[in-house]
Amino acid sequence: MTQPSPSDRDAARLAWARAATGDERLELVRASFDAGFRSYWRGRVHAGAALPEGDAIVMDSPPELEDPRPWLRLRDVLDAGGVRVPRVFQADPERGFLLLEDLGRDTFLQAVEAGHADADAMFEAAFEQLLKIQALPCPDDLPPYDEAFLSRELRLFDEWFLGRHLGVELDCGDLERLDLAYRRILDNVLAQRQVFIHRDFMPRNLMPAEGGLAVIDFQGALRGPIAYDPISLFRDAFVSWPEDRVEAWLARYHARAVAAGIPLPDYARFRRDADFAGLQRHIKILGLFARLNHRDGKPKYLADAPRFLGYLDLVLPRYPELQPLSEIVERYVRPALAARA
Repeated sequence: MTQPSPSDRDAARLAWARAATGDERLELVRASFDAGFRSYWRGRVHAGAALPEGDAIVMDSPPELEDPRPWLRLRDVLDAGGVRVPRVFQADPERGFLLLEDLGRDTFLQAVEAGHADADAMFEAAFEQLLKIQALPCPDDLPPYDEAFLSRELRLFDEWFLGRHLGVELDCGDLERLDLAYRRILDNVLAQRQVFIHRDFMPRNLMPAEGGLAVIDFQGALRGPIAYDPISLFRDAFVSWPEDRVEAWLARYHARAVAAGIPLPDYARFRRDADFAGLQRHIKILGLFARLNHRDGKPKYLADAPRFLGYLDLVLPRYPELQPLSEIVERYVRPALAARA
């Protein structure tokens, strides 16, 4: 399939946005960048247009690269469950253009970092949305975060982070050790209660908005382990919180979830489940960031790789059964990174 040139896409996007808003003076500027193929554009709607005066967002999601229909379907599911999600003013999924409400320029993370919001209050607001998500019945067609899916993600670490990025070649014994660690992580994650999960529930995907924090980037939702979203909220891809605060927030989430009737195990078991779900995520993200760099030409994400190694350092010593993974990190990852420093 022949892809339109960037200039053709720019022209089509602007023409569509002007027709959708009824504002022939509308201009678009890039609002944010995404790791995938979607892009977001902000435009100021003038008085007298079909929409009220003010800013609006155009999501550009080329259907041949990233079909917007799953996003629209999940938005409707979340909205019906009381989750605060972006309002859709107009949608043309066949062309890949959506006109959305503008939720503002700051994410949860940016608001806290700029001193405009208190982290404790923001996490409480995040819990409100997360508990609504976890209480949702899973649609029949919501795919499972099953063993095959989880395993493919773990193997990104082998192929892209160890192999492609660090140039590490594991021998048969190393592969057996890694397989054993993965097996123990998967056994825990698959044994957890399976619920509706966002799968990237972190402060950068939460926006301060009227009616509470708005949830964005939910198109990857699956039916998966109940501890996955809570640990994703605190073990962020783009900021490291002090460990004592993470422990307090996780305990607070657990207490609120139990009070809300979310079927969690006792805190000790939940704490372990969160660690194991987090490990799967951290290992996967190291592989994803390496792939974004080497395959997709997006190097900025790899700057956060040390953050995820730090998360491994926090968690792995708690679980002797994961010593095989610790050995791989110590034997190969640290020397390879030190050689690059």
